[in-house]
Amino acid sequence: MQRSSATIGAIAAALAKAQGELTNPEKSLTATIRSAFPREADRNFRYASLASGLDIVRKSLGQHEIATIQTTAIDEASGQIRLTTLLAHASGEWISSDWPVCPISEIASPQRMGAALSYARRYGLFTLVGIAGEDDLDAPDLLIAPSPIAATSQGTQNGRKPSNGLPLLAAEPSAALRDQLIAEIHQLTDSESLAVWAHRHLAAKNTLTNEDAGSVEAAYHRVLERLNLATSPMTEVAASVGVESKIGQKSEPPEVLMVQPIPKAIRKRDKAHLAFVSAQPCLVCKRSPCDAHHLKFAQPRALGRKVSDEFTVPLCREHHQELHRHGNELAWWANVQITPLPVATELWRHSFSASPDFDHSELFELEHSGNREIVLGRKTGAS
Repeated sequence: MQRSSATIGAIAAALAKAQGELTNPEKSLTATIRSAFPREADRNFRYASLASGLDIVRKSLGQHEIATIQTTAIDEASGQIRLTTLLAHASGEWISSDWPVCPISEIASPQRMGAALSYARRYGLFTLVGIAGEDDLDAPDLLIAPSPIAATSQGTQNGRKPSNGLPLLAAEPSAALRDQLIAEIHQLTDSESLAVWAHRHLAAKNTLTNEDAGSVEAAYHRVLERLNLATSPMTEVAASVGVESKIGQKSEPPEVLMVQPIPKAIRKRDKAHLAFVSAQPCLVCKRSPCDAHHLKFAQPRALGRKVSDEFTVPLCREHHQELHRHGNELAWWANVQITPLPVATELWRHSFSASPDFDHSELFELEHSGNREIVLGRKTGAS
């Protein structure tokens, strides 16, 4: 954030003269940004140290009565340590800018905080006075322009172009990467980790030569087949039968396991029971009247359908709306220290024991979305 005095005419004129004399500091240091991904190469760039920049800036600005001041402060609101760089002119006018340094938690690590502060001081000062202290990384490919002939020969090595846009490796680096990838493949223990590994390393594999890429693919398929065979029930049965035959025992045919269908969730509907629940006092505040609240966690979810009416408890309108606003039903019941499921079961039992006119012959089933819905009927009097 940039700030300034009410007027900046004098300091602007002095700074313009100083900038005419300023030169960019020599980029004598080199930094390397390590890539966390095998398919991306490391990036190198040159930069000038803070000390060399200060020597140039102080000399030029001092001749035009401009002082540089850099201070730090803790911003509690954002949880950041901030650096303020101030250019102050003899006329009393000033210009400043704020630069975030690091989170407050980094105070526990003085080395990391010191490195971040030096970085911020260099960027803040160089930006405010208008000089450049590092290479332009917006176009890193332009820093070292490759030879067109070399690029052509490298990109079409072995008659194959890489599918991910990265250049093919030479024979020696390709062999080293091949051995690394194959070693990683042999450490995988299940099909899921194989799939994750392929997703992360496909681009790196595509930079190998044809022979090395084929070796990696073959190793991958061997491990995949081994895992599939190891987890196959039929393979385990065949292996056990083979062992028994070798020791002269009679092998019995393996028992055929029947596939059990997944049971359908039964959702019972009974308007009389809902009326009975609504007539009970609220579980939380004991007030009436109440709503019959369906306990969503009592049965698996079904699209557009409530749980069975047997899993309902009475809640007053205020607490009913509060529960829905909360979102996490289990957490809400835990907060009010109530276990609602036993209450719902007891209400369901009392509902039918209090209704001697209940007629079980009026049960019928509705098939809907793979779940059974039983609609319960009660006699109303005359048959």
